[in-house]
Amino acid sequence: MSDPYKRKLVNQDFYYSKVDIHGRFVVVLDGQLDNRDLYLIQPISRAFPQNTIIELIGTDEENASPGNSVNKICYIGFVEILNGGVILRGDKVFWNDKEIGTIAGYDDTHMPNHQNTILKMRTRISGKELGIKINDKILIKGFEK
Repeated sequence: MSDPYKRKLVNQDFYYSKVDIHGRFVVVLDGQLDNRDLYLIQPISRAFPQNTIIELIGTDEENASPGNSVNKICYIGFVEILNGGVILRGDKVFWNDKEIGTIAGYDDTHMPNHQNTILKMRTRISGKELGIKINDKILIKGFEK
């Protein structure tokens, strides 16, 4: 079987509607790196069951997208997914009703322990610098066309 992502058969137009993903911070991170070398995998979406833990990592690199590497990152935190669903590249991410970025892609470095979920931000700001607290809510916005 051939990979539909490698063949460029799958794109965001296939997604007609999807639920909001609600989560809460279980770890707040601090720090930045300029040489992380995260590889964003080809798939534009990942399905997450309820209670999954993901790591949010921010970047301000313009080319942050599936198939590319990302070096300049900031650590935001670990989030527990409170309802199962699908996170899609381009989804908007809100903390305290403030948009902090959009989903750029995923890195499999720590799988199966947790999925690195890369957030494209205007400016790299760590979770501590943002002021995130344990149990703060996060929303990854769904949509309906």
